Amino acid sequence: MKHYLGYIIAVVLLTAGIVSCSVVNQAIKSNDPQYAYEQAVMLYEDEKWNQASSLFEACRHVYVGSPREDSLAYYNAHCKFKEKKWDEASMLLDEHRRKFGRSPFIEDVEGMYALCYYYMSPTPERDQTLTAQAIIAITEFLSRYPESQYTTEFNNMLDDLKGRLMEKSYMNAYTYYKIGRYKSAIVAFRNAIREYPETPRAEDIRYYTTVSAYRLAANSVESKQLDRYLDMLDHYYTFLAEYPDSKHVKELERMAKEARNYIDKNRSTDNAL
Repeated sequence: MKHYLGYIIAVVLLTAGIVSCSVVNQAIKSNDPQYAYEQAVMLYEDEKWNQASSLFEACRHVYVGSPREDSLAYYNAHCKFKEKKWDEASMLLDEHRRKFGRSPFIEDVEGMYALCYYYMSPTPERDQTLTAQAIIAITEFLSRYPESQYTTEFNNMLDDLKGRLMEKSYMNAYTYYKIGRYKSAIVAFRNAIREYPETPRAEDIRYYTTVSAYRLAANSVESKQLDRYLDMLDHYYTFLAEYPDSKHVKELERMAKEARNYIDKNRSTDNAL
């Protein structure tokens, strides 16, 4: 019975697809823009996005400069959006919002435009250019439509996107740490905490900054060690003040003790000279 039901469903879907394609081909061959547009709207209302888009694109040039150009462009862009073709949809939506600034669809267009970039935003491991663009698009939408019913959702998306940038910033700095480029790691960690003070990685950043400073000092030439151990202690005391109960305190205290011993010894030597 289940196999038979599955067969029936498959036949129905296949038939529906054939009918839709037939409607598209018939409308295109009719050379009647009005008929093609009406069929496109019918397919659009039936949520047959791909077929509807094909017809909207086929008759689009006929309506350039007419009142219908606005709605046709909107419907076509919406079809691409519903098909999750984010890159193509974002280009059509951007074109629409620039060309039809007073369109009755403008709020929906700008909302979908922002959503396209949100959905294209990658995980923190990858380049975050699209994430930055998504933040700009969503921020612009919220600025223009502060009373939108989607304000809460967009604000949540902003938090998510900013979280990706925070994580990317941390990961870049941590990469320097892992490969032993401690001087670069210190700079990158400092930039991360300066740019994103609210980051949930703050304790990790302070910890790895301190360890990086210690290892940089320990591996430096003698002429630079004193100053770098002093810098390490600055990072250590900052960490201790902010995270006195951290699990890293004992480990960092051992490093700080070595730094203090080195500083005391070398200051004594300098004074003797």
